[in-house]
Amino acid sequence: MAVPERVVVLGASSEQHEQILQHLRGFPVDVLPPATPFSHFSNDDLPDGVLVIGTMASLAMRLNEINALVQHLPDGLVVLNHQQQVLWWNRRIEELAGTNDLSGRDFFGVLQNPQIEGPDFSPLNQALATSETTRTKLRLSDKQYLEILVSPVLDEHNELPLGLVVTVHDISNDVLEREKLNAIHQAGRELGDLSAEELIEMSVEDRIELLKQKIIQFTQDTLNYETIEIRLLDRNTKSLDPLLHVGMTEEATHRKLFANATNNGVTGFVAATGSSYLCEETSSDPLYLPGALGARSSLTVPLILHDEVLGTFNVESSKAGAFSHRDLQFLELFAREIAISLNTLELFAVEKMTAQSESMNLVLREIHRPLSEILGDANWILDGFIGHQPEICERLQRVINHTRGIRDLIMKIGEAAQPALPHAPVAYQPAAQRARIRGKRILVVDQDDTIRQAANDLLVRFGCVVEAASSGIEAERLVRGYHYDAAIIDIRLPDMTGFDCFVRIRQLNEHLPVILMTGFGYDPSHSIVKARQMGLKSALYKPFRLEQLLSELEKVMTPPAEPTAS
Repeated sequence: MAVPERVVVLGASSEQHEQILQHLRGFPVDVLPPATPFSHFSNDDLPDGVLVIGTMASLAMRLNEINALVQHLPDGLVVLNHQQQVLWWNRRIEELAGTNDLSGRDFFGVLQNPQIEGPDFSPLNQALATSETTRTKLRLSDKQYLEILVSPVLDEHNELPLGLVVTVHDISNDVLEREKLNAIHQAGRELGDLSAEELIEMSVEDRIELLKQKIIQFTQDTLNYETIEIRLLDRNTKSLDPLLHVGMTEEATHRKLFANATNNGVTGFVAATGSSYLCEETSSDPLYLPGALGARSSLTVPLILHDEVLGTFNVESSKAGAFSHRDLQFLELFAREIAISLNTLELFAVEKMTAQSESMNLVLREIHRPLSEILGDANWILDGFIGHQPEICERLQRVINHTRGIRDLIMKIGEAAQPALPHAPVAYQPAAQRARIRGKRILVVDQDDTIRQAANDLLVRFGCVVEAASSGIEAERLVRGYHYDAAIIDIRLPDMTGFDCFVRIRQLNEHLPVILMTGFGYDPSHSIVKARQMGLKSALYKPFRLEQLLSELEKVMTPPAEPTAS
């Protein structure tokens, strides 16, 4: 509940000072001497409430004297006797009561007997019984709420309450905003209120149509906006494709828009920048393109998930300046719930449409270890027969080629089953985002089997072909018989240092990009330093993030730019 910024207490003796502060603990209080002149208060320094100490008779007299001051308080102020009847009130109380005939009336009767919502459910009696200040919330209607602060007026011995001073503060805006926030969160829950089983049984078109109807319903019922347009961003073309539109003209609905800050209206600007845009007056706004017929103002927010823009949400009004910054905040919250729901539907679509592809990836992960062992063993055997028995060498080479062929075939089947997801966030389009490493052959050399497996699992997601070796000698055999686009080598190998492995591989293929890696900067043999002197371009320090690994691979496999002619 709202807390007053400043309460002034008049007429307190020095003995009463500490007791007043104790009774009003938790509130900002100014205790001024009884003789304080009313000129002490400037128009810029009016308090939120005034408490006058003394007998009820002197209190009423004192309030009459300061009537000019308290009549201008933004909150209601009323003095009650011991029977809780009105003795004195200010203009705000008359506005709340709808009449100026209040003398002697019951306090709650003056306010049309509102519903008491707590925390004190008998605030007047509680203040009289305990001689302490009480606070509670009152509900006058669905749209109006008050908070009252009830302070007892004590006798000259500060023992018995003679009456009450009640401050009445309108908290309707705060309560209604909280209710709207709760409604938005509830709408978000209901937008996704379908089980995975139900969604899987529905077609993609049915899911989208269901979501569109829910969005329209909640936008109109919760936010009270009638004109709506939602567009989704195609990650590949940057076009903003209409998802739903209510109240927009045909021209606006079929207008081609792209995520570009210029020449694409407010919608294109919002999609390009990820920032919301409040158009106060459409006729004078340089970005606005005609949308709803007769629209004078608009509000457009991005649909964002995980810092990625999925699309835009636009509402318009026939009134100029119809939207406030608070409306913008509410629409941003609702847009966030929509983005989550859109992402959920997208993920269910992915789950259904890529079942075969996921199965292929699972197969690739599972066959990685035995495939690496087959290739390692076959190359080891082949190494022993080279120059002696050509027929055995030929058969071994055929085994190696067929093994790799099976793996490549599985990858092709998985790629064919991968759906196009133009509106999905970047996080769900890894292959499209890493085109420079897609299809590249990567050799991972590390004695730790878990590292080799992890590297395979990560890089396969981005379309890489991964082979592994557990030693320098095994890596040397693989490089001798197969073309790789890059090699990632740990500096601690069971048979040689990372530098030695680097040197041997470079002797076999001087153009093969190599990345050396080490844990926590551990490099007792100075492999990285010596390799840099021989042209090493990249090093990774474990533990590293996936993004670092991908970036380093892209860097070492990107050919240097040709020098420009002078």
